[in-house]
Amino acid sequence: MNILFIGDVVGSPGRDMITHYLPKLKDKYRPQLTIINGENAASGKGITEKIYKQFLDAGAQVITMGNHTWDKKEIFDFIDDAKHMIRPANFPEGTPGKGLTFSNINGTEVAVINLQGRTFLPPLDDPFLIADELIAEAQKRTPIIFIDFHGEATSEKQAFGWYTDGRVSAVVGTHTHTQTADERILPEGTAYISDAGMTGPYDGILGVERETVIKRFLTQLPARFDIDKKGRSQLNGVFIQIDEKTGKAKHIERILINDDHPFFG
Repeated sequence: MNILFIGDVVGSPGRDMITHYLPKLKDKYRPQLTIINGENAASGKGITEKIYKQFLDAGAQVITMGNHTWDKKEIFDFIDDAKHMIRPANFPEGTPGKGLTFSNINGTEVAVINLQGRTFLPPLDDPFLIADELIAEAQKRTPIIFIDFHGEATSEKQAFGWYTDGRVSAVVGTHTHTQTADERILPEGTAYISDAGMTGPYDGILGVERETVIKRFLTQLPARFDIDKKGRSQLNGVFIQIDEKTGKAKHIERILINDDHPFFG
């Protein structure tokens, strides 16, 4: 089972990179399942139904979210009908949407779970305990379980990776918008990376116009953060190969496309 995951898509620069590069990445890696984190896809905060459908039309089968899930209010109008979108499963009980979905790939099911960390982020329900419940539920149907862990602290992400090692196929971190170089397969067979990175502006700071961010640090005054649409763009993600019978990961590879790291298909 080949899985392609694209890190946090930020604004129109990120969406343009999906349009341009996703077909090329599919040609190169031949993924059976493509997952996109879309929580920053609409102007850097949230997602709209139009963008959700654009990602599906571009070739994604699952869209994951994070702490900006609710930033575009129209999401309340469509999230319960968005079969291929999941939000962090540890949002409080009764929250719209779902945190687990199953994709059927030529008769083989893949479970995809979305969770959010609690360190330096809102105090949601315990992602470790929620993971126990959802992993047990998913294992009744498939050994192939992919988790997007949306978190700020590397230590929390690493702890979660080790906690679930051998019980899930992959734990891929999102949220920080900076790709980490710690991809590995843990001893019991779980592919892990602390953060898959960001798809969007390359010359901004975490996708935002850098001048505004620098001024904020210099003055400590509030400022409006706008997506950097003037500079170059990048695409970050990971490619993971999983044994369909055991659910164990066989290979994990970072994907980094920008002017300093050109794409070679």
